Amino acid sequence: MVKKILIPVDGSANSDTALQYGIYVALKLKAIISGLHVLDVNLLQGPMLTDISGAVGMPPYDGFFDAIQKSLNEKADFIINNFLENCQRAGLKPEIKKVMGKIDEIIIEEASTVDFILMAKKGEHFHLKEGGLLGSVAEAVIRNSGKPVMITPDNFLEIESMGIAYDGSPSAKKALDFSLVLSKQATWPLTAIIITSDREKATRLTSQIEEAAQEKENECEVIILPGKEGTEIIKFIEEDAVELMVMGAYGHNRLRELLLGSTTSQVIQKSTIPVLLTR
Repeated sequence: MVKKILIPVDGSANSDTALQYGIYVALKLKAIISGLHVLDVNLLQGPMLTDISGAVGMPPYDGFFDAIQKSLNEKADFIINNFLENCQRAGLKPEIKKVMGKIDEIIIEEASTVDFILMAKKGEHFHLKEGGLLGSVAEAVIRNSGKPVMITPDNFLEIESMGIAYDGSPSAKKALDFSLVLSKQATWPLTAIIITSDREKATRLTSQIEEAAQEKENECEVIILPGKEGTEIIKFIEEDAVELMVMGAYGHNRLRELLLGSTTSQVIQKSTIPVLLTR
């Protein structure tokens, strides 16, 4: 059962949408929201400040670092107050924490006390990075937190049903177990899609889903689709079949992802609904 949700916030528009989803899901699940704002230590030390001082042609003046830190703290307080006001307006009593450090490392550390993480696919500093379909912080959290991570799209849409892409892999089995629990708790009907033209494989995977559903005392409709995984998952989403998609994250190894991309990245890039990933 989901009892606590971690929501990292950075004040960006995408982060505001993630908070909107977080409030909606917390109310539906009767769960606690734990908000987190990380003051990025990289903005106070290292190459970034060296680049800034080099660009203006002079070294930082006395008190420069203090001024930067003060500015970051003032911004953090504004973000935290906005978070609290939105949660309280919805009738929630959230937890909120402000921490200085490396953003992904702090989120992963704080995730140890929650059931899943809900965050935007692209945070405040995504535009500073080159390439990639997913913000580097979000990717690091998905890969290393050990918790399910819901990646939110640009715009909010109420969740009334959910789907899971199932291929029988270890991460997909974890996704299925979590989906069945979440579906039952939220009373969201669950549909599993199996993408294969192999009838024997389809029968085997369908049996796995039915056994897991029976064990969790829940129901799950199964749909068999031919075609390529990424293409069929996106098509399923575009048909407005569900408002939340669940899948195992990063099924290929890193080298294969670099050469061919991954189903995970394709779906996150094109999805107009939240994608909940397990690893």
